[in-house]
Amino acid sequence: MDEDALSRDDVIGKVCLTRDTLAAHPKGFSGWTHLTEVDPDEEVQGEIHLRLEVVPGTLAGRLRCSVLEARDLAPKDRNGASDPFVRVRYNGRTQETSIVKKSCYPRWNETFEFDLDEGAAEALCVEAWDWDLVSRNDFLGRVVVNVQRLWAAQQEEGWFRLQPDQSKSRRGEGSLGSLQLEVRLRDETVLPSGCYQPLVQLLCREVKLGTQGSGQLISLIEETTSTECRQEVATNLLKLFLGQGLAKDFLDLLFQLELGRTSEANTLFRSNSLASKSMESFLKVVGMRYLHGVLGPIIDRVFEEKKYVELDPSKVEVKDVGCSGLHRPQTEAEVLEQSAQTLRIHLGALLSALSRSVRACPAVVRATFRQLFRRVRERFPGAQHENVPFIAVTSFLCLRFLSPAIMAPKLFHLRERHADARTSRTLLLLAKAVQNVGNMDTPASRAKEAWMEPLQPTVRQGVAQLKDFITKLVDIEEKEELDLQRTLSLQAPPVKEGPLFIHRTKGKGHLMSSFKKLHFSLTTEALSFAKTPSSKKSALIKLANIRAAEKVEEKSFGSSHVMQVIYEDEAGQAQTVYLQCKCVNELNQWLSALRKVSISNPGLLGSYHPGVFRGDKWSCCHQKDKSDLGCDKTRSRVTLQEWNDPLDHDLEAQLIYRHLLGVEAALREKHRELSAGAETGSARIGPGEAPEDALAQLLQVLRDLQEAHRSGSACPPPSEPRHPGPLQT
Repeated sequence: MDEDALSRDDVIGKVCLTRDTLAAHPKGFSGWTHLTEVDPDEEVQGEIHLRLEVVPGTLAGRLRCSVLEARDLAPKDRNGASDPFVRVRYNGRTQETSIVKKSCYPRWNETFEFDLDEGAAEALCVEAWDWDLVSRNDFLGRVVVNVQRLWAAQQEEGWFRLQPDQSKSRRGEGSLGSLQLEVRLRDETVLPSGCYQPLVQLLCREVKLGTQGSGQLISLIEETTSTECRQEVATNLLKLFLGQGLAKDFLDLLFQLELGRTSEANTLFRSNSLASKSMESFLKVVGMRYLHGVLGPIIDRVFEEKKYVELDPSKVEVKDVGCSGLHRPQTEAEVLEQSAQTLRIHLGALLSALSRSVRACPAVVRATFRQLFRRVRERFPGAQHENVPFIAVTSFLCLRFLSPAIMAPKLFHLRERHADARTSRTLLLLAKAVQNVGNMDTPASRAKEAWMEPLQPTVRQGVAQLKDFITKLVDIEEKEELDLQRTLSLQAPPVKEGPLFIHRTKGKGHLMSSFKKLHFSLTTEALSFAKTPSSKKSALIKLANIRAAEKVEEKSFGSSHVMQVIYEDEAGQAQTVYLQCKCVNELNQWLSALRKVSISNPGLLGSYHPGVFRGDKWSCCHQKDKSDLGCDKTRSRVTLQEWNDPLDHDLEAQLIYRHLLGVEAALREKHRELSAGAETGSARIGPGEAPEDALAQLLQVLRDLQEAHRSGSACPPPSEPRHPGPLQT
């Protein structure tokens, strides 16, 4: 799009990737794709419900087409809806349905018949159109039915996806420019919980035993995981063990495995190993609210000040300064000194906030850092390695958590928008300074960019502050750690929170006049709200009562960023609350989080109304029955699968299974090697079990899960009610 401040934005072009295109690239589509012109006749969406049958009769018989209803049609009018009708064409004859005003979910229930003569056309064409009084009608999509196939089947009924009109010629490829995209489609069938228990128990047993066991399974997963998917595998494993209360034990095992193969202290945890990636995911999943508390005020101040900051003399821009009429060029030395002073203030504020945040740091993070500190100190004792345990902690805390968040605050939800060029440079220099502090101000780090020298006094002072902070951070009392161990298994999933505008139904479905802005918080217990983030929260919906979370038609409230949460109140009556988000990204994140935490709820709806019940009918399909089941299907399992989504243990187990299935050949080869070289006295992971036995069990578990996916009924009963079905991320 080309943004226009006064008039409507102009369309430059589009890229269209079909589901088939994405399915042909299991690892995702990545590359440059040409923009093509946007033709309204191609911008179609939705489905149409048809019943088609061949009726025996005189001569060749008759073709009967019943046009029942349609859903999710493209909104072509300014009111966010369409005035759809259907045109049925066969063998030179055309018949049309009535027009349904202001609806993207129309119902017709009209039937048309055509003679089936010998030599008649082989295709029946059903087209959906948006009726317009003044301008020409807009094309909404078409379905072409093969009559010969229908003749053999005699009858066919179902939902048909509307297709675009692709008969027009195309402008030369590349004439509108190109977009570089990385797109991935994942469609997973999540089985009942009981199916994954053997896999989960096998992996948990390995983690609980740690290095006292064989260590084979976790190290084999790392060995068979390619670099490009290691982050994803690490996140899946981390979330699985976090849900089992074993995140600290899992990370500790990875620490020990990496320390066992590392001889040089200065290379420790600097590679993209499974330990590094898992710890990175751990901090994002568990420590995000802590990060916001420490970094938020500093990042906000940098964005608000918008000061010009530069320390590299080769990049300095000298500008005019002074009062009106008294401008004088600012010298390079003045620019450098002012920039250094600004960065000293920001760095000092950050380090001070970090020093005060020991108790604010989540207990599980403190316990994990404590274990890391101990393991590294045991592996590298001696005065010459005094700083190594501290650098091990800062390699994660500073280099993989604080610095990335400073450089890209939007990706860590610290800001709503990316920074402009000037602010980005300030953030980059601040991140470099934090990295220097995290590296404990080593000569090597100073030598890389000598122009960072003006910050050295603050960096040196920061090193002392950081070491003092880490010393306090890892100094957890034994009693506190024991209390932590008892609560780890009850870790609450990450919280989704933020400002939303609420619009509730009232009385007999009449809507209140306007939305009201409140601060909402989603936990594993309820969706709550408050007037401000710090004020007392009131529960709005108990999580167990949610029946669906879906989008709302744009025409309903004049906004495309409204969602509805359908739930049961204490009396068992169905209620709906409408929540407006600030943008489409925020809308999708809230829908994803709500669906993830309610996925196991009994009584999830299979259909819903994307409109509102206003007056005496639904705005979407014009049905007058308020208790009507709904005109569109719900999408309860369509989620974003982001790192900040609530935990879904079965999904994580499914994703781990899917990965292991992809490397099954390598696992079998390793099992053959272990079996061939097995000797008396091999390391054992349990009574009578050798390392190859654990791998054999894993391979058998994979076979059982593969069979369960084929049959859908080979699993033991789940411990909790589940609703198996496709999940798209």
